[in-house]
Amino acid sequence: MKIKNETRVGILAALSITLLIIGYNFLKGNAIFSRETVLYAKYTQVDGLAVSKPVLINGFQIGRVDNLELKPDGSIIATLKIKKEYKIPKNTIARLESTDLLGGKAIVMVLGNSTEYAEEGFILNSNVEKGIMESVQPVQKKAELIIGKMDSILTSVNAILNPNFQKNVEKSFTSISSTLASLESTSKKVDNLVGSESSKLSNILSNVEAISVNFKNNSTKIDAIMNNLNTVTDKMAALNFKETIDNANKAMADLQGMVSNLKAGKGSLGKLLNDEEMYKNLNNASKNLDALMIDLKANPKRYVHFSVFGGGSKTDN
Repeated sequence: MKIKNETRVGILAALSITLLIIGYNFLKGNAIFSRETVLYAKYTQVDGLAVSKPVLINGFQIGRVDNLELKPDGSIIATLKIKKEYKIPKNTIARLESTDLLGGKAIVMVLGNSTEYAEEGFILNSNVEKGIMESVQPVQKKAELIIGKMDSILTSVNAILNPNFQKNVEKSFTSISSTLASLESTSKKVDNLVGSESSKLSNILSNVEAISVNFKNNSTKIDAIMNNLNTVTDKMAALNFKETIDNANKAMADLQGMVSNLKAGKGSLGKLLNDEEMYKNLNNASKNLDALMIDLKANPKRYVHFSVFGGGSKTDN
């Protein structure tokens, strides 16, 4: 049986298309003839992650990223296709990690210890590990600080190596040397002065020592003298106080005797205070004197006679 050319072209075209599809899926990492389990993982960011990126366990690829979908809340759902022969525990963590310095990402499975395995459509726990560049940033900051400190140190060193600074240092050392020389000469003068006056200082110290010895030898006498002074002052204070009290008692006794005499009517003042007849006489005399003064004011001519020419007196009736 002879095959027509059109049939041959159709068969060749079908084989080419089939091979193209198989090759495309192979290049994308899709399994063509093996079955796969679809799992999901939710991330807040997926920098560097793309479709067909590998899913790894300890560096061994067990699947691939089939799709990435942005949700309204800003999260990203990654669809993972895992080869059917690999069982994934439910508490496994799908961690997004960097795989190279260029920022490429892959999903690394950190297997859990659960006896239950994830089935079709299960959403795995997930987290995002810091990228290499993000981990390097603290080191970069420290390096910048160290470089800044080294720059300041080098600036200080340059200032020290400056010729003007060196001249100033030499001048400072010269001044210090002259100061030390002056101190040395002063100390020599003090030593000479102490040496020349040492005999006088010895005599003064000897006198002071003799005085202290005398005080020590006569300490008992000094104590006795101080005790006698204390006794005398105590007796004087006691005598003065006793004499004062006695005088006060005597004055009070005299005052009490005077009051008693007044009450008893003794003496002029006592009689004046206690004699009722004298009181009545004084009262009558006061009344008479009052009447006389009233009559004197009313009839002054009865008591006073005055004449300019010295005429004879006239008697008023």
